[in-house]
Amino acid sequence: MKFLHIADVHLGCTRYNLPESPRDFFDAWADVLQRYAIEEEVDFVIMCGDFFHKRTVPPETMNYAFAGLSMMKQAGIPVVTIEGNHDQKSNDSEYSWLRSLANWNLVHLLEPTNIDGKLTYEAWEDGRGGYIDIGRARIFGSDWYGASANWAIPMLTEAIRENRREGAFHILMLHTDVEGHQTHPIPALSLTALKELKAVTDYVGLGHTHMHYEIDNWAFNPGSIEVTNISEFRETRGVFVVTVDENNVVNARHEREYRHRPFQRLSFDVTSYSEPKDVIDGVLNLFRTSARRAEAGDPAPILEITLTGQLGFPNSSLEMQKIRDEGRKLTGALNVRVRNNSIPSEYAVAADVAEDIGREQLERRVVEDLIARDKRFKGKTAGVAEAVIGAKRMALSDDEPEKIADFIFHVTENTRSATN
Repeated sequence: MKFLHIADVHLGCTRYNLPESPRDFFDAWADVLQRYAIEEEVDFVIMCGDFFHKRTVPPETMNYAFAGLSMMKQAGIPVVTIEGNHDQKSNDSEYSWLRSLANWNLVHLLEPTNIDGKLTYEAWEDGRGGYIDIGRARIFGSDWYGASANWAIPMLTEAIRENRREGAFHILMLHTDVEGHQTHPIPALSLTALKELKAVTDYVGLGHTHMHYEIDNWAFNPGSIEVTNISEFRETRGVFVVTVDENNVVNARHEREYRHRPFQRLSFDVTSYSEPKDVIDGVLNLFRTSARRAEAGDPAPILEITLTGQLGFPNSSLEMQKIRDEGRKLTGALNVRVRNNSIPSEYAVAADVAEDIGREQLERRVVEDLIARDKRFKGKTAGVAEAVIGAKRMALSDDEPEKIADFIFHVTENTRSATN
């Protein structure tokens, strides 16, 4: 048995509002399907959440979805998927574009049924179901649980146990961060909770975290197919081509060779320069000596340069547009982004962080620095920061206000207990 495991396609992502971005995400996904599904002759494909970048899907994105999934249907390769936080249905509606794709027989959307607070599974039938059998595999779906993942795992474990099939290879698809591997500040699923699933599954297919990792040759996260934000550009990403022998021994091969847009992040310290012209000349010289160049036949790169240090003249004197325009001419880049982090040292926030720090880590550091200035929160900085950032992420994921309030209460209570 052989299958392809992908996650976080983010089809329709308009990265940096560039008109080329939606096509980038389609090209990467389509190339993956051609290389590692069709040419590898897999039995099925699992997509572990965030197929779409947003719940509201523009026509162009739906055309891309239809094109790629039709290619799979013509090849006779079933595609099995679950919802992620980006493409889940709204709380007040039973409709979503993933459900439409399932109704059109282009994907098998799997999700458990919640009856009076208990999770149960029903076999796939007429476009709906919690699990599906494809050959020797029995594949189970799950919902997006967010900060409640630890609560959901025992119920998922029991529901899978009640629906195991003798001799089958049992797969669970799960969209969540995992403790020790997360890049998001929302509380992650603990390793202890995750490993409860070992008793009932042979393979846990993960999504959500945009970087590749593996746990015990049993739980696998391939990483996102494309970079949604330049802060992710150093992370290893790709897809798994998984073969399973007759004894259910797993061999998961992580593949990273497919069409995707390259990124590069540079930094330039302005502290020793007293004139705007000298800064601009220095930045452009950095582009000449260190920046990635566009190569024929490959997507042109996206470059980001960060100005650091203490600026000796007003920000308004810097010709940002000139830096962007000249940088594109020198490198052939699709886009040049300039981040001006040069500030007076007495106002510095998170001034000593590494230049390649991820967006989520930088956000946490900024929040912690601001909280630390308030004497009311002495000794509680980390806990208060967790409450602030976690609540923000939950709000952006459209979690219910009551759930957000409950999260803040528990985090602050734990913080209070830890400092007493």
